Amino acid sequence: MLRSSLPAPAQPTLPQLGPHLPPRLTQQPWHLLYCTARDGFSLRSLYRRGGQPGSPTLLLIRDTEAQAFGAFSASAIHRSNGFYGTGETFLFSFSPELKVFRWTGRNNFFLKGDVDLLMIGGGSGRFGLWLDGDLNHGGSHPCETFDNETLSSREEFCVQDLEMWGLA
Repeated sequence: MLRSSLPAPAQPTLPQLGPHLPPRLTQQPWHLLYCTARDGFSLRSLYRRGGQPGSPTLLLIRDTEAQAFGAFSASAIHRSNGFYGTGETFLFSFSPELKVFRWTGRNNFFLKGDVDLLMIGGGSGRFGLWLDGDLNHGGSHPCETFDNETLSSREEFCVQDLEMWGLA
């Protein structure tokens, strides 16, 4: 079971994600790989603490408007030259109840990790979720990969807290 260190209101949201994870992962122990409160605001540090290659990752963000949202990836988040990931990848938001946005099959733009930008989902020059190199700013737009709504209350947001979870 996941236990978030994010202050309320995000904390009770993690158990809600369990039923949406691939069945092979629902009973697995998760641990906190990266947390801005502990590790600072740095995309490079997030990549370094990203877990074992091929290991699932859950990214949980709370913005300065107290909105909670994020992404699940069946593989570790890392730097890459191109997009990577699988159709198990999804975006989610809590506004106020959980909404999950799964792969549409229209493209394979799951994740891409540049030095200064993490992108999740894409199409037509827009990303379902992106974070800058300092993990201070990000954005969310409807994208072809997930046919998602904007995850935050604004298309561009400031990060209050960010956590990355992986399998223990």
